[in-house]
Amino acid sequence: MILVRPSHTVLTVIDGEQILKSIEAAGRVCYKTEAKITLSSAKAFVQARLKQGHESVIEHENISVKIICDRGVAHEIVRHRLCAYSQESTRYCNYKGGVTFVIPPWVDIEPGEYPSLIDLTSFTSEAAWCSFMVRSELCYQRLIADGWFPQQARSVLPNSLKTEIVMTANIREWRHILRLRTSKAAHPQMREVMIPILEDFQHMIPVLFDDLKVKEGDKA
Repeated sequence: MILVRPSHTVLTVIDGEQILKSIEAAGRVCYKTEAKITLSSAKAFVQARLKQGHESVIEHENISVKIICDRGVAHEIVRHRLCAYSQESTRYCNYKGGVTFVIPPWVDIEPGEYPSLIDLTSFTSEAAWCSFMVRSELCYQRLIADGWFPQQARSVLPNSLKTEIVMTANIREWRHILRLRTSKAAHPQMREVMIPILEDFQHMIPVLFDDLKVKEGDKA
C-alpha cells in the first residue's frame, strides 16, 4: 500500500508576458485600437478589462494542469463543464501490484509505502482509516487473483484511491474555478489541491490571478 499527498504539475509551457500580449491583441479587436499596442501596453490593457468585467477576452488562452488527488476530489472537479479532462481509468488500470491512496489533510500519517499487514492495534482515527485502506487493497488484489477484471474489482475501492487527471481550461474558467474552490466554503481536500495551483498561476502569469486572494490563516 502506497500513501501519497495530493500534488499538481502545470503542463502548459507558460510565458506570462506573452499571454498578456496575446490577450491584448485579441481584445483590442473589440475596440479597433490595435494601433495603441506597444511593447508595454498589454499589462494595463488586461488590468482594465478585468476591472470592467470584460473577461471574454481572456478565454483565448488555455492552461493544462495534471492533478494527483483522490477520486472524491476528482468527482467534484469534473463537474466544471467548460474544461477538457483525461483521467486515469479504474476500468483499465490494474492495481494488482499495489494500490495507492491519497492521505486526507486531517489524517496524521507520513506518505510512503506501507506493508499490507501494518500494526493497527491502536484505536485512533488514523489507524481506522489505514485499516480500511489495507482491507480495500487486499480485497481488490484477491478479486483480481480470482479472475475479476479491473472494471469489476474496482467496486471495492474507496474515495481515497489516488487518481491522476489532466485538466485543461481557458483562463476565464480557471479564474471561476479557483475563486470557488479556494474559498473557505470549499471542501478541505479541494482547497488542498487548488490553493497551490492558484499560487503557481500567480507566480507564473502577471495580472490575471492577482485579485484572487487566499489569506494565510485561511489556507488548507
